[in-house]
Amino acid sequence: MSIRPWRDIHRRQSRQIMVGNVPVGGDAPVTVQTMTNTPTSDVRATVDQIRRCEEAGADIIRVSVPDVESSAALKQIVRASRVPIVADIHFHYKRALEAADAGAACLRINPGNIGSADRVNEVVNAAKANGCSIRIGVNAGSLERDLLEKYGEPCPEALVESALDHIKLLQDRDFHEYKVAVKASDVFLAVAAYQQLAEAVDCPLHLGITEAGGLIGGTVKSSIGIGSLLWFGIGDTIRVSLSAEPEEEIRVGFEILKALGIRNRGVRVVSCPSCARQGFDVIRTVQTLEERLQHIRTPMSLSVLGCVVNGPGEARETDIGITGGGNGKHMVYLSGVTDHHVQDEGMIDHIVRLVEAKAAEIDARDAAVAVAAE
Repeated sequence: MSIRPWRDIHRRQSRQIMVGNVPVGGDAPVTVQTMTNTPTSDVRATVDQIRRCEEAGADIIRVSVPDVESSAALKQIVRASRVPIVADIHFHYKRALEAADAGAACLRINPGNIGSADRVNEVVNAAKANGCSIRIGVNAGSLERDLLEKYGEPCPEALVESALDHIKLLQDRDFHEYKVAVKASDVFLAVAAYQQLAEAVDCPLHLGITEAGGLIGGTVKSSIGIGSLLWFGIGDTIRVSLSAEPEEEIRVGFEILKALGIRNRGVRVVSCPSCARQGFDVIRTVQTLEERLQHIRTPMSLSVLGCVVNGPGEARETDIGITGGGNGKHMVYLSGVTDHHVQDEGMIDHIVRLVEAKAAEIDARDAAVAVAAE
């Protein structure tokens, strides 16, 4: 039993599929996805955006393929990307065939809007031939008319029934490399639908609150919805949908995972909201440190607190800490222990150097452990 059972999350057991070389489901880490917003036909702009998302930590990236020009560009995009590319397909089944041939790792489709059974067969055959997985995407805003008539409005039962109908189309064709999403912009609806679906199927689930809003509002809604489901142990891959640049979606996604202790990447910052007791400008310091430490991928923690009320206690729980003091003289903690003082001038540069050195130390230690285990 864990020494802190109140932190334990018992993850739903799903079967595992592959999205390119990235495992999704089973005991694989929860992956973080985003979607480009450049015209896919503009290869250079799309690849540049993909590169920024990769640097932010994206595990999987989706691109929309609405037309022939986009599917023609997809081959170059896939070749340039360091992470698996998911092709987003709606209505035009031929785009799915072209995307599979172009090397997409996964096809995001609604089998129900692809068209006839023959067309679904063609898409499934193309996915099988090219080693693609499929993501079934059910959305409250585009439910089938018969389900809306049956239930009167988008509801959890309608979303789950739609998902099960789409799953059956794939299973009837002996295709099992799929994951499923039942998204809604209403947090309550989305969470209830995912909870019901999680009990009905064993496939990996892709989590998201669709059309969540801008950076702040969308982050709040996504954190509540996605965070609740992950806390329940539900979810194998996530996409935070924001009206913001896609790299911001990746950062928010990782912050959700870090807050729940599910997956750690980069520096976890513990900081106070600041008040009149602060010994330095906490808000601006944290903003600057978060920007300057984005290149750190090693999981570690940093506390930045303005005074001694909670500063020493928080610092004891983090790898590096700084607590504000009087006359521009602040205490630095290393591995929870008071170590030295630093003055206002050069404080941020000093903390950045400490974090970089600690990350290098952790990386070297982990590498030595890995070598010893071989």
